[in-house]
Order: sequence, then structure tokens, then C-alpha cells
Amino acid sequence: MGSRYWYQIGLMLEVMTRAIAVSTTPVIPPERTRASGLLLTVILVGQFLAILNVNIVNVATPTIEADLRSSGAALQMIVAGYTIVYAVLLITGARLGDLFGYRNAFLGGLALFTLMTLGAGLAASTGWLIGFRFGQGAGAALMMPQVLTLIQRNYHGAARGRAIALWSAVVSGGIVAGQALGGILLGFGAGWRVVFLVVVPIGALLLIAGVRALPADDERGQGGLDPWGLISLSAAVLLLVVPLVLGRDLGWPPWGWVSMGLSVVVFGVFVAVERRVTARGGRPLISAGVLRAPGMRPGLGVLLFGPATWGAFLFTSALHLQNDLHLSPLASGMMMIPCALAFAVVGLGWPRLPARQQRTLVPFGYVVAAPAYLGLGLADGGGVAYALMSALIGAGLGVQVAVTNIATAQVDDAHAADASGALLTVIQLGQVIGVSTVGTLFISHQGTGSATMLTAAALAGLAVLAGTCSLFLVRRRRPAERG
Repeated sequence: MGSRYWYQIGLMLEVMTRAIAVSTTPVIPPERTRASGLLLTVILVGQFLAILNVNIVNVATPTIEADLRSSGAALQMIVAGYTIVYAVLLITGARLGDLFGYRNAFLGGLALFTLMTLGAGLAASTGWLIGFRFGQGAGAALMMPQVLTLIQRNYHGAARGRAIALWSAVVSGGIVAGQALGGILLGFGAGWRVVFLVVVPIGALLLIAGVRALPADDERGQGGLDPWGLISLSAAVLLLVVPLVLGRDLGWPPWGWVSMGLSVVVFGVFVAVERRVTARGGRPLISAGVLRAPGMRPGLGVLLFGPATWGAFLFTSALHLQNDLHLSPLASGMMMIPCALAFAVVGLGWPRLPARQQRTLVPFGYVVAAPAYLGLGLADGGGVAYALMSALIGAGLGVQVAVTNIATAQVDDAHAADASGALLTVIQLGQVIGVSTVGTLFISHQGTGSATMLTAAALAGLAVLAGTCSLFLVRRRRPAERG
């Protein structure tokens, strides 16, 4: 069934958000700090709802299929449509926050997300449900880039470290909570609509609290949206993501390969557009100065290959645990608790380390993750050994929390939002590529006895690539950490 293939597509958002656990927003002097416990609660719960809602819908696809008589392709779009729209609109959301205020963008994204979630819960047909899922993705793309920006603008020093650590712990719980809550609700006989409707009152309360808690933005970006840059880059991302997301279940049709080829051409058009905007003295969507900043290019490599391993691991593990070991969706989600907890421990612990040790921790994490992936292939029978290997993977990849902080340490404050949007997009593309390539490898060999080891080897190889890029990232000499 197509829905099984997309069981873990939503988990890509969790990986992406973990990997960007430090924003690139300019530091505000302590006297301008406007931090509060309510502010942190609002933005963290908003982030959690977006992750929860993606994960919670995956276990509901069989009941949606029965109730709405949805086709396999329609089920794929119900699950994957959120991811596609989110990936395409990420940079747009980041730029809108820079131009119109992070507070306004967060609240606007949350309002849109909540309304679209209500619509999804009341949808009368498959077509309407797909449309509302697209709307949810748009709301998330506007809301989610602002969360860490608000943390950086309003928390400093030790308070910022604690806020980021709590944020990492919250998003780490989204994977387990979404899967478990969905299984519980459906297990009690509640229809599929409740997995959407349960989010709506919480979103409404957050909007009310957010109006009071979120500080007004004193500074706004300049230079406009760069519409031709947005159009060309969005088109390039769309042409790449759609065939990667849908290609496997459709048998990799010719149009998919053509689309991916065209994405390269359109990306070239985007580069030409950005150069022209720069030559005219305008503000391009992604400034060349961002990519020239020390650490950005190797950082982008780490944030492409590292999250790709995680997204593919979550996806293939779900298929293995449910299809091969015959665990229920709820039991499968529970098997990932050690992994999520290990990731959270590393995420909570890294801000307490000295800056030099934080940089050393990044390549060491991949040294742990690569052999752990291989060990997972040997422990494919499940049980304690499987849980232990998955915990080691979670601990190893937990270092991605620190990557963006290191990569953007020398990015000029004026280009902070551009850098954030670029990193978000690369991370998201990494998830899609990882799931599509390694997921296809696993499915093609599933049932032959070699699927788990082939997948484990591929994941270990990606972890080695990420670790290699991280060596170039951490060896760069740079000034002391800000904030």
C-alpha cells in the first residue's frame, strides 16, 4: 500500500528542525531582552503541534482510505502533500519573517495552520483533505522558520542554551507522541477526523497567548521578496521534490526523471537571476556572501548527508518493524523511544560544553552513528539489541543540533535570514533524497534477507560522508561564539 511507503515521510520535519537547533538571527544586547516563560511555551508548543500533526496522520491512513474511498495515489498526497508544500515554501517563509516581522509571521503561520487543520478534520472528500493538507504545509512553512529566530532574539547566554535545549527535547518527543497518540485514538475507536481536530483548540489557545507573549519586532529586513528568485528556486525545488516523493510508488515513471533533470536547469536559472539582482544592487534571495562565509559550505554538506541518514533510517525502520517483525504502529513507535531519548540527551547536553568541545563533538557523533547503522543491520531481529543500536544512532546524530551554530558563526547579521532559509531547504531536500534512495533500496530487497544489511551499509556510507564534511566544518578557525 502506498500509505505504508509514506509512513515516515512526516518524520523528516522532525529531523530538519532538530538539525537547525541554533538560529542565525542577529544577537540583541541583554538590555533589549524580552524573554518570558510564556513566550517560550507558545513557540515550543506551536513547533510541537506542527510535528505532532504530521506524525499523527500517518497511522490514520487506513481509516481515511475506508471512509473516503481514497485511492493509493490520493493517500500518498494526503501524507506527502504537507512535505512537498513545506519544502517549496520554506525560503519564502523565512524571507517573509525577515520582512514583516518574526512575530507576525509566526502568528500568521499558526493561524493558517490551525484553520487548515480544522478544515482537514471536517473535509468531506479526498480532494478537500488533500487541499487542506497543502494549506497545513504552507502554514508550517511560515511558522516554523520563526521559532528559533524568536529564541535567538529574546534569550541570551545561559538562558539561550537552556531554551534551545528545551526546544530540542520538545521536538524529539514529537515523533513518539504523534505515533503513540494516533495509535491510542484510533485504538479506542475514534475516527480519523479526531487526529486533526484534537490540534485545533490548542492552536486557538496558542494564538490568544501568542498575541500577548510574543514581542513586537523592532527591526525589519530591507530589499523586498526577490519575486523572480522565489519563483525560480521554488520551481526548482518542486521539480525535484515531487518525483522523489512520489516516484517509488509510481514505478519511477519517465516524467519523474525529466522533472529531476529540469530541476537542475531551473536551478541554473535561479543562479543567473540572483547574479542579476546582485549586479543591480538589489537584495538576492540568497546572497553570495552567505555561501562565502567560513563554515557555510561544509555545513551545508553536513546538513545534506546527516539528516538524509536519519530520515531514511526512520522510514526503513518503520517498514521493517511493521512488515517484517509484524509490530503494530503503536509498538513500532514505542521501539523508537530509546533513539529519541538518546537524541534528546545529546541535544540537551551540548550547550553546556565549551565551544571547542562542541565542535569536536560533531565529527565524533558520526563516528558513533556509522558503525551503529551497521550494527542495526546485524540486530534486525528486534529486541534489546535493536533498541541499543537505535539509541547509539540517536546519540550520534544528536550532534546535528550544533551544526548550524558552527556553520553560521561568521555569517554577517544582515544575511542571517538568507542563511537560515538556505540551510532549512538543504536539510529538507536531504530528507527527501535519503528516504527516496535508501527507501527504494530497502523495498527492492525486502523479503530477500539482505534488505537490512544493504540498507545499513548505505546509511553508514551517508554517515561517513556527513562526518567527512564535518571535519572541514570544525577545523576552520573562527572567533569566539556569540551570545
